[in-house]
Amino acid sequence: MTPQDPPYSPAPGDTLLFENDRVRVWSMTLEEGQEVGYHQHHHDHVVLWPVAGDSQGQELGTDEWGIVQKARPGFVLYRTVGHSEPLTPHRIRNVGASGNTHYIIELLEPSPSAEARPWTFNDRGEFKPGTDA
Repeated sequence: MTPQDPPYSPAPGDTLLFENDRVRVWSMTLEEGQEVGYHQHHHDHVVLWPVAGDSQGQELGTDEWGIVQKARPGFVLYRTVGHSEPLTPHRIRNVGASGNTHYIIELLEPSPSAEARPWTFNDRGEFKPGTDA
C-alpha cells in the first residue's frame, strides 16, 4: 500500500467547525495519552494551539514517533503541502499531562507551490518535524 492509498482519512481534525469555498476549520481534542489514527493533509494549512500541549507524531513507514511538539499558548505551525500529492500519512498522540484542543485551518485554494515545503512556526513552542519535513 502506498501513502496515497485509502484508508487514510483526509480529515486533519475530529470536528469540522466551519467550511466555505476558501477555508475549512477543524478542531482536534486529545485527552491525556490519547492517540489519533493515521490521516493525511491534502491542503496547505495552519495549526493553532491556544493552550499548552505536548504531542508526538509518527509518519507511516517509520518505527519512531519522530515528530515532537511542545506548544505554549499561541503556538502556530504552517505547512505548505503543495498541489502534487498529499503529505505522508501520520498519526498524533498527546504526551502531555492534560487534555488539550488545537485547531487546523485548511486553505482550500490551490497551493502556489507544486511541492511540499518545510514547516514554519512561531517562537511560542518547539517543533521537530519527522522525515516528511
